[in-house]
Amino acid sequence: MENNLALKISHLHHSFPEEEGRKLEVIKDISFEAQKGEFLSIVGPSGGGKSTLLRIIAGLVKPTSGLLELGSSRIAMVFQNFAIFPWLTAYENIEFGLKMKGINVRERKKIVHEKIKEVGLSGFENKYPKELSGGMRQRVGIARALAVNPEILLIDEPFSSLDAFTAEKLRKDLLAIWLQYKMTVVMVTHLVEEAVQLSDRVLVLSPRPARIKLELAIPLKHPRDKRSQEFYALVDKIVAEIEQ
Repeated sequence: MENNLALKISHLHHSFPEEEGRKLEVIKDISFEAQKGEFLSIVGPSGGGKSTLLRIIAGLVKPTSGLLELGSSRIAMVFQNFAIFPWLTAYENIEFGLKMKGINVRERKKIVHEKIKEVGLSGFENKYPKELSGGMRQRVGIARALAVNPEILLIDEPFSSLDAFTAEKLRKDLLAIWLQYKMTVVMVTHLVEEAVQLSDRVLVLSPRPARIKLELAIPLKHPRDKRSQEFYALVDKIVAEIEQ
C-alpha cells in the first residue's frame, strides 16, 4: 500500500446469513481509499450498510470477501450509542484503553487529564454515565478514543441522538481536534449537512446492497459557512444522489 494511504478497500462484499440458507447482501463490490490525515464521510439511505462498512474497517466484522489494507494498527472508534461502561466514572472510562495497553499509572494519569481538558469534561471526571447528559457521555466516548492516540479514528453517527445545540457544539470540538492532530477520520452519518460541514470528501452509498454512487470532494476552507451558496450546492448534490 502507498505510504500516503491510511486505508485501502478493494472489491469488498458482505452478506449476513438468513433463514433457510439465504443470505442478505449488504455490501456489494465497494472499493475506495482514504489518505493519511483526511476526513472522509460516508452517507446514504438508512439500513444501507454504512455502519457495517465501518465495523469491517474496525475489525469488528469480517467481510465475506474483498481486501482491506490499513496503514496503521492504531485505530479507535466512537460509537453512536456512546458504548461507555456504566459502572466506571468518566475518568475510568477514558483510562480503560490505556490500562488494556499496559500504560503505567503516571502516564495514564497525564493522558487522561489532557483528554478531559481537550473535550471539555473538566469537573466531570468522577461522574458516572448516569449522572451525565448525552452530550457529556459522547465527550467521554470521544476522549476514550483519543486517549490511545489513534492514527485512524472511526466515528459512527456520533451526534444523532443529541439535541441540535449540543450536536453542533460537539461537531466544532471534533473539527478542532482533527485540525490539531490530523489523524485520518472516517465518519458515518445520515446528516448530509454534517458531512459537508466537516469532511474533505464524501462517499455516497446506494440502497442495500451498498455500492458507491458518488465520490465528492468538498473544496471549502474551514470554518465553513453553512449559509453560503457553495455549501448548499454541495448539500443539494449529495441529497439528490441519495434520493435518486
